[in-house]
Order: sequence, then structure tokens, then C-alpha cells
Amino acid sequence: MSGRNLFRLFNRHRYRQSYSKAEREDLSATIDVDIRIVEQKVRSTLGDASDVIYRQINFSKQQTLLIMYVDGLVDEKALNETFLKPLVFDDQSSSSNRKTSQGALEIVTNQLVPIANVKNVRTLGEITDGLLRANVAVVAHGAHVALLAELNGWPVRAIQESYSEPSIQGPHEAFNESLRNTTALIRRRLRDTRLRIESLVVGEFSKTDVSVMYLDGVVNESVLAELHLRLHKVCLDSVLDSHYIEEFLEDSPWSPFPQVQNTERPDVVTAALLDGKIAVVVDGTPTVLLVPMIFWDGFQAPDDYYQRALYVTLIRWVRFVMHYFSMFLTPTYVALISFHPQMLPTNLLITFAASHNGVPFPVVVEAFMMELIFEGLREAGIRLPKVMGTAVSIVGGIVVGQAAVEAGIVSAPTVIVVAISEISSFTIPRYNFGFSFRIIRFFMLICAGVLGLYGIALSFVIVLAHQVNLRSFGVPYMTPLAPRNSKQLLDVFLRLPRRLRGKKPHQDDPRLKSGST
Repeated sequence: MSGRNLFRLFNRHRYRQSYSKAEREDLSATIDVDIRIVEQKVRSTLGDASDVIYRQINFSKQQTLLIMYVDGLVDEKALNETFLKPLVFDDQSSSSNRKTSQGALEIVTNQLVPIANVKNVRTLGEITDGLLRANVAVVAHGAHVALLAELNGWPVRAIQESYSEPSIQGPHEAFNESLRNTTALIRRRLRDTRLRIESLVVGEFSKTDVSVMYLDGVVNESVLAELHLRLHKVCLDSVLDSHYIEEFLEDSPWSPFPQVQNTERPDVVTAALLDGKIAVVVDGTPTVLLVPMIFWDGFQAPDDYYQRALYVTLIRWVRFVMHYFSMFLTPTYVALISFHPQMLPTNLLITFAASHNGVPFPVVVEAFMMELIFEGLREAGIRLPKVMGTAVSIVGGIVVGQAAVEAGIVSAPTVIVVAISEISSFTIPRYNFGFSFRIIRFFMLICAGVLGLYGIALSFVIVLAHQVNLRSFGVPYMTPLAPRNSKQLLDVFLRLPRRLRGKKPHQDDPRLKSGST
């Protein structure tokens, strides 16, 4: 059985398992011919919820309809104008079709309800599931079939610019929390018949809609099959954000490096789909997951392909240099002062010694304290309201650093080195990717405080070995450096003009195409 068939089979099996045996029997039962019994069963299943509206309408002298919907999920204006009004005020009372239940539902479907998405259902479970998905249910007395008309109208945030991925040049649109708005923004940019969207439901209680998007013929089939298998293993009570699923998709959840890329921008998702990646869209969150992810994806910003190639190449090299500053500057400073002062120029050594005179703590303790303080200020700036957050993070850093130096708790060079390391980490475009190097910096700082430069070398070898052995859906994390692919590697360090790029990055590597490791 193929991975896609397994995908659908496990999805249906998970839905059935979320209820007890007795509940499954009630939900799978066919619709009763008496609308009063249908209403009673729906009330019992939904716990007689106060926001579920039940209304009976005399469609004709011989026929009665039961209208059910959840208040707040449906568009009330559209419900009144395009649904209830035609049913109540239509003057076709002489039609013979109104006398039968099937004929009444046929008239409602074909003539009276101007709604695009209308479907027939035959079980109580389909009715309750439709109500919770912002559908209006119509049941005719004497019929074993009900109508579900999609009329969602819950509050949705407007399309705005992304706060986590700001754009200097290029599109400024970002996803909102609506799954269909997300898929529509992607389809508007990728008008290709090979674009595939597969849907499933995740979460026993939340029953969150999840869509898997990819380009047929471009996607790596082995990665797609592996994604299906991992999604089947997602067993959660609720899925409130895409990061709930992200933890189930990672090859190594304890690794500091993210193996799933996330974004809020439609142009980033479109470019990733064209490169053979797969997008996982979760309803209720603006963040889309992209798999597989390699190490170099964390250094590339969306704006890189909206600006001139020469300028972007320079910026990429600045990012690489600042990345190494953020990792190695503070540990190297601690190692040189504590274990290898003879490697420093005499004048610089004298300056450092004078600044440390009277400080009660070793250099490694100073650096560790300042790293923690700056991390705390950064977190405070994020959690506080936007107007106050920037002021707290900037002013707080200056005031705390200066006060600590004047009080003789830490030395001025330590504050400068730690500040440069923190600022360097901000040059990495992806927030969660940059966070991994902040974790590694603490690890290297401890090694440097214990073994000096030997500790830095040892910690770097450990991190590099971990990166080389890391996989994202079977794809080596350090591709195209290890294993090496010269064409792709050139695009990592240089932003080539489009006329020289040739094939898409993931289409000219046989290892990635076959999914071999």
C-alpha cells in the first residue's frame, strides 16, 4: 500500500478512535426520519450546548425542515440573507416536490440556497462534525439524508505584514490563522496543476485541520512518504499551533538545531515548494512548516532574492562572520584571559589586567553572569508590550552594564565582548535557528572556562560531528557541504544572478532526489 493511501487510512482510523464504542455506534447511525429525534440526538451529543441553534421551518403544508448551526461560527448576515430568507419567503408552495422529503431537500440544494459548498450526509456523526466546522445543517422530516452548507463566519485577522520576518523589499503579505486563506495565498503565487493538497485531522479533542502541500513530480517521494508516517504518529489531545506537530517531525528532538523550517510568508513557502520541499499547514496558526530543512536555510533571508546579487553576497558573508563571533568571541576571550594570556599583545594584556583589578569573580563567572543578564533582557523585551519592550531591552542593557562596571562586579572588556556576541546573534535571519547558537555559546563558555582553547576546540569538534550526523527526513543536515555538491555549495556562499543558477537546488543532487543518506 502506498504512503498516500496509508495517509488516508490512518486519518479515518484516528477519527474513529477518538470516541468510545457506544458513541461511535450512535454517530455512525443513519439519520432518523423524525426531525425531533434527530434534534434530540444532536443535543445529547453536543451536551445541549447553548450556542447551538435549532430552528424548525414549515417549508410547505406537508413538509418541515430542521435548521441547525453553531452561533458565532457561521456568518449570520449570510445565513439570514442567502439561506433563511429564501426558505421562509419563497413562493413555490405549490410545487409538488415540496410534498416529499427528498424533493424538499433537492429544491433547497438546487434553487433556494445560493451557497457553493453544499453536500449530502447520511450519519449523525457527519452532522455534528459539520456543525463544529461552521456548517449549517438542514434535515427534512422523513428523509434519511441531511444537507450541510458551508457558511463559516468566525472572526479572522486581516492579512498583515509578518512581525517575525519583516521585509525590506519584496512582498509584505503574511499568513493569518485561517487555513484556507493560507492555501489561497500560496495558490495565488503557484498556479500550477501539479500543486497537491492533502488533508487530515489531528488532535483527539481539537480535531485540527492540517494540510500537506507539495508539487507533484518535483517533491522527493521518499521524504513525502516519511512525512506521512510521522504525521500518523502524532497522538495529541489538541493541536493549537504548528509547533505541536513540529516536535513529532524532527529526527532528533534533543538537538539544539531545528530540523523543520517555519515561516509566516507566502513567498517563502512558494519558493520552498519549487525547490522540492513540503509544506505543512495547520489551521489556527499563521506559521507554516517546511521539510526537509538543511543547515544553510537558517542563514538565508527571503529578501536575499529580491535584491542585487553582489549586495546579497556581501551580506551573507557578514552573517557568516557574525555567526562565528556570536559562538566563539566570548569563549575565546575567557580562554585567553584565564589560560593563555601569553598569546595576547602586551599592551592589550595590561589593559585587560587593569580592568579586572578589584573584580571579585573569575572571568568565566563574569561572562556567564553577563550572558544570563543579556538573555533575560532579551526575553523581557519580547514579553513586554511592543512600545515598552524595545526601551527595556536597549536602556536596560546600557544601564545594567554600566552600573555593573562602576560597582566593580564585572570588568568593562567583559561587558563589551558579551554585548558584541549578543548583537552578532541578531544577524541570523531565523529566530529559532539563532537560538540554537545561543545554547551552544553557553556550552562552549563552560568548556573554555575549564580547558581554555583546548576546550573550545573540543566543543567545536563535538558540535561539528553532531551537525554532520544530523538528518532531516533522511537528508544530511550539512548538505551541500557534507556530502559535498559543488553547484549547490556555490549558491550557499554566493548569491548568483538568476541567469547563472540553472536548475533548482534540490533537483540536481542524486542523493536528495533518491532520499538516500
